[in-house]
Amino acid sequence: MKNYTTKEKITFLWKNMEGVRPLYILGLTGTVCYCALQLVVPYFSGRLVDTYLSGENAAENLAADRDGFFMLIALMVGLTIFRCIITYLDCMAYEFVSQETLYRIRNYLYDKIQRQDMTFYSTYRTGDLMTRMTGDLDAVRHMIAWVIRVIVESFSLYLSVAVYFFMMNPLMAISLLVISPLVFLVIVRFKNRVAPMHASLREKLAQMNSYAQENIAGNRVVKAFAREDHEKEKFDGANSDYRDTNIKTALVWQHYFPYMESFANLMPVVMLLVGGLFLIQGSLSMGEYVAFSGLIWAIANPMRMLGNIMNEFQRFSAAATKVMEIYFSEAIIKDKEDAKSHEEPFRGRIEFKNVSFRYFDGNLPVLYDVSFVAEPGETVAIMGETGCGKSSLIHLIPRFYEPTSGEVLIDGVDIRDYKLKDLRCHIGLATQDVLLYSDTIEGNIAYGDPHISHEVVVKYARYSSASDFIAHMPEGYETIVGERGVGLSGGQKQRISLARALAVKPSILILDDTTSAVDMETEKEIQQHLSELDFDCTKIIIAQRISTTKYADRILILKDGRITESGTYDELLAKKGYFYDLVRLQTGA
Repeated sequence: MKNYTTKEKITFLWKNMEGVRPLYILGLTGTVCYCALQLVVPYFSGRLVDTYLSGENAAENLAADRDGFFMLIALMVGLTIFRCIITYLDCMAYEFVSQETLYRIRNYLYDKIQRQDMTFYSTYRTGDLMTRMTGDLDAVRHMIAWVIRVIVESFSLYLSVAVYFFMMNPLMAISLLVISPLVFLVIVRFKNRVAPMHASLREKLAQMNSYAQENIAGNRVVKAFAREDHEKEKFDGANSDYRDTNIKTALVWQHYFPYMESFANLMPVVMLLVGGLFLIQGSLSMGEYVAFSGLIWAIANPMRMLGNIMNEFQRFSAAATKVMEIYFSEAIIKDKEDAKSHEEPFRGRIEFKNVSFRYFDGNLPVLYDVSFVAEPGETVAIMGETGCGKSSLIHLIPRFYEPTSGEVLIDGVDIRDYKLKDLRCHIGLATQDVLLYSDTIEGNIAYGDPHISHEVVVKYARYSSASDFIAHMPEGYETIVGERGVGLSGGQKQRISLARALAVKPSILILDDTTSAVDMETEKEIQQHLSELDFDCTKIIIAQRISTTKYADRILILKDGRITESGTYDELLAKKGYFYDLVRLQTGA
């Protein structure tokens, strides 16, 4: 994982403020303005005291110039109200900019995740990605809406007051501001200790979210094995780690907080001692003393806030690193610059040329020098032992993975030369492990093409032998299925998945043991329907049952990643190899 610098993180925020940058600059300007206006009340208070209350000619001035007295009071009230209005509008501007920036980043991240390849999803846990899309992004928003505003506010206030102090009385200003370097020293030490703790805290949160996500998604397995207590203990461990790390992080600040508070509280003491001495000596007027006293908070508060600012900044820094890692990630499998558009359907000729493949994190190849051809309209069945590479082979066709060597061609063109969207739009895929969305049955079937009519949905549900059980559902095709298809049997989900694959009228249909959960009679009915499709289609079928392959144009036997047998049903029986033994085993011969 790349370690981004602070400059890169701030540049990342600025880039995503496109469209609202002028408003943000206006907000920063407003912050500086209302900080400068903080000087108004102490300044006019000093004028009032020196001119009308405690000066040499105070009584005469008050008697002769009451309008001036009331004018100063009116200016104090008016400018205070004006400062409050600016502060309110300023906060609204920061919030608007932060929400717009968050919206832009979140959309971009979601789109980026959608377009990643399978290697990405095998690298990042779901819980971790959810944390990046929620908690980490909120830390980024908080940086824009609060942290940067408070940084500008604190420094503006400190600098404007420091300048004002020096204009009034340089010696008094030095006496008060000499404490500041001590505060900055404490802040630097605090930053060095707390930065790694925020990174650890963020990892603990991601781990806890991953446990929760896995447990909720796999709740049936948990209940089937009565492992609720084990899962609770596992989550409790992660939760305890997160709590303990939170406490340790908070204790770091609590360790440095007394120093910060002590230095800040030294200000009034210095003001009483040094200011009182200057007042007695006559080098400081009562009005100036009042102005200094009224603005001590404007020096002390920024010093107090530095700890919180640094704490929040380190939280942002840890979160931004995680967000930017996804934001700037690039899919390994993507369109070539000269990729061809192919909106019309394929003829459906599939050719594997000396294809070998292994996963990016695997040491051993999964496929070795695989070569075969599926002609347009043919049905090719693939069989073999578990783990022999069947699913890996079919995942190469829609470019879920890239071959380590060799080529996969469709209609004589290397699939890497097609645009991914055009390639996958013409491939229908139905797998054994079915994912259905929390939507109506019709919505799930029409997922690949939401514009198809109800009649078309019904037609393809009939092709997959799903129409009968759908007709008996409470609301038919408008029945809402639960998350991941909860409420449907395995066979019912597989048939809806098959209907979904057929509804896009694919040029190539890939079925990964799609009928494993249906009975033999339903499987026979599905096979009959598949042979009567109203569109041309090349079918690649992974099967475990002999009955599924009986009418295939060709059967490929994979063993240890190699094609060891190839031929029709009768040809393979005559060879008396693996297929022959499998037929005898399944038929009881």
